[in-house]
Amino acid sequence: MEAVTDVSVREQLFHQRVRETIICSLLFGILYILSYVVITRFKKHGDFTTVDDEDAAVNRIALWMCTFTLAVSAGAVLLLPFSIISNEVLLSFPQNYYIQWLNGSLIHGLWNLIFLFSNLSLVFLMPFAYLFTEAEGFAGSKKGIMARVYETSVVLLLLTLLVLGIVWVALAIVDEDAASRESLYDFWEYYLPYLYSCISLFGVLLLLLCTPFGLSRMFSVTGKLLVKPRLLEDLDEQLSCTGFEEDAISRKISASCWLNFNVELLKKKYLIIKTRRLALEMRRRASPWQRNLGYPLVMLLLLGLTGISVLIVCFHVLELLIDEAAMPKGIQDAHLGKVSFSMFGSLGAAVQVVLIFYLMVSSFVGFYSSPFFSRLLPQWQDTTMTKIIGNCVSLLVLSSALPVFSRTLGITRFDLLGDFGRFNWLGNFYLVFLYNMAFAGLTTLCLVKKFTWAVQAELIRALGLHKLPLPVSQTSGPGKIS
Repeated sequence: MEAVTDVSVREQLFHQRVRETIICSLLFGILYILSYVVITRFKKHGDFTTVDDEDAAVNRIALWMCTFTLAVSAGAVLLLPFSIISNEVLLSFPQNYYIQWLNGSLIHGLWNLIFLFSNLSLVFLMPFAYLFTEAEGFAGSKKGIMARVYETSVVLLLLTLLVLGIVWVALAIVDEDAASRESLYDFWEYYLPYLYSCISLFGVLLLLLCTPFGLSRMFSVTGKLLVKPRLLEDLDEQLSCTGFEEDAISRKISASCWLNFNVELLKKKYLIIKTRRLALEMRRRASPWQRNLGYPLVMLLLLGLTGISVLIVCFHVLELLIDEAAMPKGIQDAHLGKVSFSMFGSLGAAVQVVLIFYLMVSSFVGFYSSPFFSRLLPQWQDTTMTKIIGNCVSLLVLSSALPVFSRTLGITRFDLLGDFGRFNWLGNFYLVFLYNMAFAGLTTLCLVKKFTWAVQAELIRALGLHKLPLPVSQTSGPGKIS
């Protein structure tokens, strides 16, 4: 009887593993297809249609690796919201037959897969893709794809040994255990998690710098996409100026056969100005409801989301001082469907999901708006393979740090699952406390500065003071003005 019971339990476990594998494969397949569609919209067609078939094949292989990395980044972004929504669904429909596949084992497996694929992409795929596109084969070897593969493998192996040596030296200095200074005995369980912990810490610090700046930039970016009220924007004046510029460039193109003009540059400027003119005409044709109601509502929504984020972080700072359970930590078992992770129930969970997506979008906006990373901004159908690799690495670092970032700030109470909770610095109270204080301070400072300058600029534009000539006064001495 016990043997029959054991067989039935093993069969149930086997069917559960098969079902979870099919679901994970289906979800990742959807993300991979969407990532491939996005990358093909930005790639430079000249890199894949070159006369040299070998270079085109190398770029295609690198593109597949970048697509895989981008799919992993999308999975890391959706990981925490999907877990929160799954918990609320199980709470609302505990006995529903059609959602029995949604359980803690599946969620835990997704967290482990994202962690594994993130390590694989950061440590192997992206360095291999970059070195593969730059490789030409060893001197004296026969040219071809395999020659590039050999050179890339050797260089990647040497780079891996160098990085592991640096990690070993760092651990020997920091760790007081003498055994860690003598051997690399626990490579998989100790050194690789420590390396990824450092990468995750770098990603979380990068989010700390980019997100507050992105939260303030969101108002400007959204304002460019929406139609402002007539008080804040003079579309007729902008249309007339754009029309004059378009006519002037059109005349220069027509006279290029007699005058020495760069025709290609003029054509690019003409297309840009024409696109701007068409966009302004569409905005002028917008309905009064869209013009006078849409813009204020969206601005209020952005301000509300930003204010809620800052308030949650401030409340989490107080929790850190009172309760040790507020520290970000990892758990081994995902007890889904037992209790809501928000004190406001499903509504609070929905707000958490919206805030997580909002912070992620803001971090992307801040990242690409910063002067250090603005050059990485991809261009439509004109992005080189090297820039695509750089974008994929940056997005992976930011997105894989999102669950840790959200839990560290107290945006959600959903504890980190799998290896995400094993990072060494998560247990450091002073680091977590200072991180929360820095985020609240930087976000408040950026918003105050943004709204101060924005209100001043809009008032000047609304009152027409920007059209007044600047005062010019003659100073002492001939030819000097101030």
